[in-house]
Amino acid sequence: MADSDIAALFETGALTSARDLDHDQIQPASLDLRLGEKAYRVRASFMPGPDTPVAKKLERLKLHEIDLREGAVLETGCVYIVPLLEGLSLPAELSASANPKSSTGRLDIFTRVITDNAQEFDKVPAGYNGPLYLEVSPRTFPIVARTGSRLSQIRFRKGTAHINEAELAALHAAETLVASAVPNISNGGIALSIDLSGGENGLIGYRGKHHTSVVDVDKRAQHDVLDFWEPIYDRGHRELVLDPDEFYILVSQEAVHVPPLYAAEMTPFDPLVGEFRVHYAGFFDPGFGNVSAGGKGSRAVLEVRSHEVPFILEHGQIVGRLIYEHMLKRPKALYGSDLGSHYQAQGLKLSKHFR
Repeated sequence: MADSDIAALFETGALTSARDLDHDQIQPASLDLRLGEKAYRVRASFMPGPDTPVAKKLERLKLHEIDLREGAVLETGCVYIVPLLEGLSLPAELSASANPKSSTGRLDIFTRVITDNAQEFDKVPAGYNGPLYLEVSPRTFPIVARTGSRLSQIRFRKGTAHINEAELAALHAAETLVASAVPNISNGGIALSIDLSGGENGLIGYRGKHHTSVVDVDKRAQHDVLDFWEPIYDRGHRELVLDPDEFYILVSQEAVHVPPLYAAEMTPFDPLVGEFRVHYAGFFDPGFGNVSAGGKGSRAVLEVRSHEVPFILEHGQIVGRLIYEHMLKRPKALYGSDLGSHYQAQGLKLSKHFR
């Protein structure tokens, strides 16, 4: 659904909020979700399961209650459940899904939306009526968050929106979805590969440091890069060894384009390409890298974490796939020039919190 339709959901009561919306809360094809007044530290992540409200599980599992109204530190390695300011009363034909915002992913904050009676994270079944909760677990940096902080986003769908491989090939031929002469289209998506060439200055990415100070999720350009990140340079090998449980910011080799009548999502983990997770803030709004507006595409910044064993990434290796889906209508405001979006025309770029 586009921005105008999302705004209409508030008018009909399908979307509710405990306070007025922020002026920029509705994005071209999604709605930013805001933290409520309390966070609950819990022993472990959990799934409510059928016929079980989240609040009932919280009563048994919570260890500590934290007031977010004036801001609070959420520590690495801990799991928090936060009731959100927004709630839902969806009509029978409307479902929703959620994922972390780009800046959330680039800070390595693991988030998942939970509904009452949920059997899947980040999925809201058609016709759902109830509150929304966010599981928050900072992985690399401790963070400061507060009531109204926006770590996750939700989008709404009617029916099945994904386009098939034949449609994807035709769309690429017409619109150049990724800057590749011979695109790899399979498994319902179009492949992206990793850029480890280093360019003119040799910089290929960043690795998150341990034992840093806190990052305030609501403040831009507040932190020095080198206090939180170790730059990684190519030394002529055009490869990178991913150490287990380290967090990396890398970039795709191809520029990405999402036409105005489409949205895209990157598969967060593909076991066919290696034992690592890539890009878990994986939603691309209509207009991302908009070629028709004079752009040349924007490369996808990738949040990468290896699992269990060291893994060697090589330049040009496929690291994930973009899945495209139809929009019901063109958004009023497109990602990029219409919104002054922080990550349009990006190359290798850290989150907006760093100067």
